[in-house]
Amino acid sequence: MAKIKQNIFFLIFIVSFGLNGQELKLGINNLDAIILETKNKNIAVVGNQTSVIQNTHLVDTLLELGIKVKLVFSPEHGFRGVEDAGAHINNEIDQRTGLQIFSLHGENKKPSINQLKNIDIIIFDIQDVGARFYTYISTLHYVLEAASEQNIQVLVLDRPNPNGHYIDGPILEEKFKSFIGMHPIPIVHAMTIGEYAKMIIGEKWIENTCDLKVIEMVNYNRSEIYDLPIKPSPNLPNKRAVNLYPSLCLFERTTISVGRGTNYPFQHYGAPFIKSSYSFLPKSGPGSKYPKHENKICYGINLRYQKNILNSLNINWLIKCYDQSLDKEKFFTLNFDKLAGTDQLRKQITSGLSAEKIKESWQEGLTKFKKTRAKYLIY
Repeated sequence: MAKIKQNIFFLIFIVSFGLNGQELKLGINNLDAIILETKNKNIAVVGNQTSVIQNTHLVDTLLELGIKVKLVFSPEHGFRGVEDAGAHINNEIDQRTGLQIFSLHGENKKPSINQLKNIDIIIFDIQDVGARFYTYISTLHYVLEAASEQNIQVLVLDRPNPNGHYIDGPILEEKFKSFIGMHPIPIVHAMTIGEYAKMIIGEKWIENTCDLKVIEMVNYNRSEIYDLPIKPSPNLPNKRAVNLYPSLCLFERTTISVGRGTNYPFQHYGAPFIKSSYSFLPKSGPGSKYPKHENKICYGINLRYQKNILNSLNINWLIKCYDQSLDKEKFFTLNFDKLAGTDQLRKQITSGLSAEKIKESWQEGLTKFKKTRAKYLIY
């Protein structure tokens, strides 16, 4: 208890002087606004390991402040953020608080009527990385939908988008809609989680309107590259991996490894058939069980020391690997089109179209998206 109070006091210090040299106040740091909205209400929290005030979890802080947290929902990777991508997450009891944790990445991806019984407000606080196929925004969709059906308010504690400095990629087509892409947006959308919540409601991607309130950040500049203090998922351990993720994730549905099962996931890529002097060896371990090309030497490209921050999707890497593949018929694996949001990217690459020509085909959709996006920007 004393530690939580000490951390809350320290919070006042970091709000005044900034985190990592940035004069930035996150939504979670605005405790006065959170307390005002939640006082004497029954609360459900949607969170994970990033839902932290200094070193104390949001749930622990709210309970210490007398807020009536009744249950917790967890997204992909689980409440503590240690599970593999796509892993089935089970319901459990939080050992520290005794609260019931319901998984939104198991049998049910949407909070049920019974789970939300007697809940007045859902607090959503998860660090996103700004890519369409990063499933936290799909979880956000289902939370907003469930809340709208039960007349429950949603409180989104806003956080910076570490890839908020650019917009790029093909627009998702309706027939390729899935949990790894639910909305007609590009791969990189440059919106905060609060802005995105507003767009889900405003564009009527859920049937009913939702009582949404965004606890906004202060001094957020989307053109700055934000260095996340806590890794948002097991295989995005640092700023480099987060920046490379939107481009390298397209390899996930190919025969190319992005380094899962190594010390540098999403910071290099390769396969046994690539010609290169650089190599790595994927091995099974925590956060990456049975990685692609497990225990096989992969040759490829090391991106850990790349100087430039990506300001657009790099599809040249994808094209070059396809050109080097020994069995082009099997290069693209199951659900690549769902990951890309279209079958056109796969067809364009197999037909030999250049990266420049492929990107030209995205421009009409991107122009339209930017106009839609502008209606929901907070910062």
